[in-house]
Amino acid sequence: MTNPTSVLLVEDSPVALEILERLLSSSPDIKVVGKARNGKEALDLIPKLQPKVICTDLHMKGMDGLEFTKHVMANDPRPILVVSTSVQKEDTHTIFELLQAGAVDVFPKPSTGLASDYEQVKRDLIGKIKILSGVTVFTKRQQPSVKAVEVNPSMSAIANVTRSLRVITIGASTGGPQAIHKILAQFPAEFPVPIICTQHISQGFLQGLVDWLDSECKVKVKVAQVGESPLPGTVYFAPDNSHLELDAQGKFIYSSALPVDGHCPSVTVTFKSVAKFYGRSAAGILLTGMGRDGAEGMRAIAQVGGMTFAQDEKTCIVFGMPKEAIALNVVQQVLPIQEIAPLLLRKVGINRI
Repeated sequence: MTNPTSVLLVEDSPVALEILERLLSSSPDIKVVGKARNGKEALDLIPKLQPKVICTDLHMKGMDGLEFTKHVMANDPRPILVVSTSVQKEDTHTIFELLQAGAVDVFPKPSTGLASDYEQVKRDLIGKIKILSGVTVFTKRQQPSVKAVEVNPSMSAIANVTRSLRVITIGASTGGPQAIHKILAQFPAEFPVPIICTQHISQGFLQGLVDWLDSECKVKVKVAQVGESPLPGTVYFAPDNSHLELDAQGKFIYSSALPVDGHCPSVTVTFKSVAKFYGRSAAGILLTGMGRDGAEGMRAIAQVGGMTFAQDEKTCIVFGMPKEAIALNVVQQVLPIQEIAPLLLRKVGINRI
């Protein structure tokens, strides 16, 4: 029998602390080994408790979540889950700065409410902790440069054929906000094709992610709206709780079908729709994330002659979604995250010195 995952809670609200402890303690696979009211207290506890995962609030007196995360990642890196109220717009930048600083994921702060909501929150939070318990954390996630790997030479030849790339579609889950930021931050405002993203993220944080990326990047970033046609230099995100697809005219539509591979929005649904409309002029990219969502979508893009790329294991926070697509033999190249943007810039004819 494996030891339960040890968790340190960092939270200045006694009520929130009690709820978090109750939720996590309901799982025999998780043990809350310590509680701290701010970052300073938590830093004192870490050497003694050696928690596998840390859950931290954003706003705390003495040392807030951002400063605390920076300290942990610089001195004793381990998986951090940011537990925060999602609706406060002024917190958007700080929440995603924590992810940039090395925190792995974000989760909405639980509150007392309906029993059905409580059970769902409990399942979701326990699921997050279990995912994070298997994450290898790197100080500031700095990775050595790694050469791109051609995993399917015959398909890689397709990627090198000169063609008119008309759209890029990206799928990601755990670790996705950080990875997507690394890519988009390197694109100029006049990026010549649209980018369509599907990111698995906790309910309530999507708009904050979009606002943060829009302020950080030169390309325009927004949630896709029904009836819009994808435009160059714009990044479109699938909405909460709906699949994002393209109609026969290439305009966005929402579909509230059942979850695919456990997710709505689903990467695979969007990838298949992009493949159907754009054909060989599409490029699909699978980034870090748990599960297999997107693998069948990558197959669809490959089958119509589009380009397919995946983030490598070494730079993934969770090597799940890319691994599943690679196993299907539908990925042309596997690359470290820092090489994906330069590759895409070359594919659209932008050469950086």
